[in-house]
Amino acid sequence: MAHVSTPRCPHCRHFLFLDKLICPECDGQLAYHPRLRQFVGIHKGKAVVDGETWYTCSNRGWRCNWLVRDDAPSGRCFSCRLTRATPDSDDTVALEKLAKTEEAKRRLVLQLGDLGLPIRPWYDGAGGLGFDLLSSISLGRSVTIGHKNGIITLDLAESLDDRREALRIKLGEPYRTMLGHLRHEVGHYYQRVLITDEQTWAECRVLFGDERANYRDAMARHYREGAPEGWAQAYISEYATMHPWEDFAETFAHYLHITATLQTANATGMRLDGEAFAHRDSDVNPLPSYADQPVHRLVGDWRWMSHAFNRVNRSMGMGDLYPFEIVATVVRKLAFIHDIVTRSPQPAVEQQVVGLAAATAAATTPDTGFA
Repeated sequence: MAHVSTPRCPHCRHFLFLDKLICPECDGQLAYHPRLRQFVGIHKGKAVVDGETWYTCSNRGWRCNWLVRDDAPSGRCFSCRLTRATPDSDDTVALEKLAKTEEAKRRLVLQLGDLGLPIRPWYDGAGGLGFDLLSSISLGRSVTIGHKNGIITLDLAESLDDRREALRIKLGEPYRTMLGHLRHEVGHYYQRVLITDEQTWAECRVLFGDERANYRDAMARHYREGAPEGWAQAYISEYATMHPWEDFAETFAHYLHITATLQTANATGMRLDGEAFAHRDSDVNPLPSYADQPVHRLVGDWRWMSHAFNRVNRSMGMGDLYPFEIVATVVRKLAFIHDIVTRSPQPAVEQQVVGLAAATAAATTPDTGFA
């Protein structure tokens, strides 16, 4: 399996974060090619790659930097087309928040592609994946974050740091981000997509509980009584204790947190000296993909890497990067997620057109890291 390098400027080879439109080092115009997983230079809104012309997404004015084929509907990239509802076009304040959330969604879509997970878009039929990205500030009413029949709804107001932090403190959560919301809600979507037979549902219910339990009653109980005593011995978070659906979605989100961060660590060349840091004979070397590895390798690497990341954060006077404990019961739940993800059906044809191929193919491309 080839080494996965960090995204770089095609003009000067400077390191780039995935949201860049212009190289901060050489001022070169950039766009991200989702099939190649790398940045390319553009001229007059287009680029020729392997003899094929690609164009900048029509949402580039709102900071989408992806390229699209010339036959893309409305000139929008695959990620932008997954968005079903947005604020009104004259609501520039809300659209600024939309731009930040769309960046997080592009990271999500890339990761789903790297994991080889299928996406059937909402416009291809009922139950397909879509996003309603609305602002409670603009609407003057609350927007409930959640998932229903493939549609994920987010409140763009939470892209404001002070508002999101206030909610995090109010709810007693150790972690709350827009990308975290996306990863959690897409877990609800994939529970139905990836579990398709009674045997797998039975295995899921043994680990997470029976999802057929009344959700409204469970929610009322959770907000009335809180998490049960000793919850940390079986769950990744307090919210996961509310209902089996939430336990699955929370565990799925953490699987995405872990695999994406380890992939970034690999892409940037990070490793831990086993003798100096981990007190073990071998170094800790994050892999670009854990698709062919047992879950214990994934969790083992993450335990040491997250410990190192937490130490770095604390040296800056910040809270832990990963403020969670992964206990044995949660490892078993992560193993279930790992199993259904790594044996998931192949991506849809449209995903392959825009380059969201299976994880084994993505691992051989030159630029994939989630920087």
